[in-house]
Amino acid sequence: MNIIQAVNSALRVEMKRDESVIVLGEDVGQFGGVFRATQGLFKEFGPSRVFDTPLAENGIIGSAIGMALHGMRPVPEIQFADFIYPAFDQIVNEAAKMRYRSGGKYTCPMVIRAPCGGGIKGGLYHSQSPEAYFIHTAGLKVVMPSNPYDAKGLLIASIRDDNPVIFLEPKKVYRAARGEVPEDDYTVELGKASRVREGEDITIVTYGATVYDALEAADEAAEEDNISATIIDLRTLLPYDLDAVLDSVKKTGRVIIVHEAPKTCGFGAEISAALSERALLYLQAPILRVTGFDTPFPYTFEEEYLPNKTRIRKALRDTMDF
Repeated sequence: MNIIQAVNSALRVEMKRDESVIVLGEDVGQFGGVFRATQGLFKEFGPSRVFDTPLAENGIIGSAIGMALHGMRPVPEIQFADFIYPAFDQIVNEAAKMRYRSGGKYTCPMVIRAPCGGGIKGGLYHSQSPEAYFIHTAGLKVVMPSNPYDAKGLLIASIRDDNPVIFLEPKKVYRAARGEVPEDDYTVELGKASRVREGEDITIVTYGATVYDALEAADEAAEEDNISATIIDLRTLLPYDLDAVLDSVKKTGRVIIVHEAPKTCGFGAEISAALSERALLYLQAPILRVTGFDTPFPYTFEEEYLPNKTRIRKALRDTMDF
């Protein structure tokens, strides 16, 4: 499967298993979603469980919160992550606060799916990576898979979780990333990172589409520069698997953090701070971040903006040469 097919499979598995799972959003019904992630669900489960909404993200999320509070498990789709901002208040002030404000009496089990990131020539309004806004919000969980197997397992786990989950899907690799995915039911535990490459010299911490850039850079660095890199795919960003990162950094003594979002106050800054607090005496070089730039996402210079293998290779050499 590719990631689109894996997401579709996860939704189908959960809708068959649990009648309280509802899919809603812009064009998710007969059209099957702009990326076809919900294709076939309307025909199989009908208009009471898969339905289109107006172009009003605050209404989509507000409605989903109401459903969640009344015993349903809605999975609203935001067509592009860039469009999530009209629903920001509903997410961070209502959904995220429900368990706390009710003293644990109420939860808000919902999964907000949103395609994110660049790589498809979408320009400034269809290419943003807003994960840091939501990682900053207590009460949410934030997930970003990089491959089809994880996408299905993490989405099923997210739907079954009793907390609101922001499920970000890197659209650059929606169809480019392919892998073996079981047709049946399985979960990938939230909050656990994955080591996708083992190395001795340096640790690369990343997630989403940049996992593949990191893999390319690490393979080339091993062959041409004799640099051996471990790559950690975080998978879940809130809560994230700090123990896995610490274990690797204590072994390698060097670390690079890679993500598409802008550098200033990006998630890499939090990881860097946590490592400075907990692993400073193990570090043999400064922590480097390879990220998007502190500008709006460009159209013409998209490839220059994204943290590609060339920029990661340079960071690997600079860290090893320190």
